[in-house]
Amino acid sequence: MGALRSSLRTVREEQNCAALVTTADGKFFSNGYDLSWGQNRLDRLQLMSTELRALIRDLISLPMPTIAAVTGHASAAGLILALGHDYVLMRKDRGFLYMSEVDIGLVVPAWIVALIKSKVGSPAARREMVMKGRKLTAAEAKAMGIIDSAHDGAEETIGAAMKLADELAGRKWDGHAYAGNRMVVLREVLDSLSFDETVEATARKATSKL
Repeated sequence: MGALRSSLRTVREEQNCAALVTTADGKFFSNGYDLSWGQNRLDRLQLMSTELRALIRDLISLPMPTIAAVTGHASAAGLILALGHDYVLMRKDRGFLYMSEVDIGLVVPAWIVALIKSKVGSPAARREMVMKGRKLTAAEAKAMGIIDSAHDGAEETIGAAMKLADELAGRKWDGHAYAGNRMVVLREVLDSLSFDETVEATARKATSKL
């Protein structure tokens, strides 16, 4: 997450950047926290939580449109990373979206619930994600309004993301105004990022599960 935040700082400072596309190589877009690294270390689990919240805050305040091209599995914090973007595109032939917390006995932090509510309009879809821990294909996620579009493979997904980025960049919006509007729309998410009383309890529970 530190590397991602560093990249976002570079993008923020680059005068010629007008849109951001985030993607990954291989089987996973992101599999979330490295729980093996955090094993029996509450401080490490809290650090990962703090860094993820800071990363989402960075994305929300970035002065340009943001697009996640999900070319593999996106689980737990990895799914939240994808949802932190303005648009989410996903490949059809591989990968699931999966909120794993209920399956491993963890409570989803309040700020994550706030983000999901801001991105997923259907209460039924949110129930399937959070309460049922359903592994969703791209087709299912598109039908439920969780992602914006589904594409045949990784190359097609990235290509569609780049095309969308070009279209959005072509609008030549004022970046600071764009970010300001996003921050207004996601005000409840930003407020929950500032303070989340569930983080420590979630981290302690995660430690006991490892």
